[in-house]
Parts: sequence; C-alpha cells; structure tokens
Amino acid sequence: MSRVKVRNLSPGGMMAEGDAKVVRGTLVAVELRNLGWVEGSVAWKQDNRFGIAFVDEIDPGIVRAPGAPAAEPSEFEVPRYTKNHQALPMSAADRERLRKL
Repeated sequence: MSRVKVRNLSPGGMMAEGDAKVVRGTLVAVELRNLGWVEGSVAWKQDNRFGIAFVDEIDPGIVRAPGAPAAEPSEFEVPRYTKNHQALPMSAADRERLRKL
C-alpha cells in the first residue's frame, strides 16, 4: 500500500501524486473518503504522478464532502491508500467491466 495525494478527481478517474510503484495497465484500488475502496486501472504514469481510470463512475461530491474526523492527522487527503490487484485473478466478466481508454 502507498499513500498518495489527489491532484484531480472526476466521475471517471483521478490523478494521483506519490511514490506508489505503478505501471500503466495495472489494476489498483484506491480508498476514497466517504466511498471506501474503488477499483480502477493505471491509465498513464509520468514521474511521480499517475492517472487511474475507475471501473465504475463515482460521485466526486460525495468524496469531497466532510467526513468523519481522521484517527490521525495527515497531510494527505483522498485517496489515502492504493493497493495493487495485479496478483489477483481477473475473471472475463471483470475484464468486460474495465473502461477502454
């Protein structure tokens, strides 16, 4: 897991910044405030920034709404963590759900 900063958030994806070791095409999940874990794939990477295309669209307003106070203060906002799903098997149905870029 890696902590990242959100630089841009839209219904279809996000731009993150951080030291996460990601490769274009990798399946990932990000934990978004007020939504929980959201699945997607790495669409692009440049230096320490990368884009994630979400499998299902989200409502960015829900993520931006005030949430419960964090257990520990942090300079990082949403998402706080990413996790690599590359090692998990992907069914044909899951592959069909991925958005084509």
